[in-house]
Amino acid sequence: MAKITVYSTPTCGYCTMLKDFLNSKKVDFTEIDVAADQEAAKKMVEKTGQMGVPVSIIELEGGKEEVIIGFDQAKIIELLEL
Repeated sequence: MAKITVYSTPTCGYCTMLKDFLNSKKVDFTEIDVAADQEAAKKMVEKTGQMGVPVSIIELEGGKEEVIIGFDQAKIIELLEL
């Protein structure tokens, strides 16, 4: 199973939609609140070049990482084979 990290903030509507979608599909993920964790926010920007959320990092089998900016439901379904 893929390892998923979701960078989000509590006030982000698209973040809530993304997390609700993953929960509805019973997909485990790690949530990082970049509003509360400035070090994680810096790491997210360094890794993706993006300051906006949500950002999802999906680590697939074999160690390949896919970065999804925003709530791209179709891409998530494709990557996770939902």
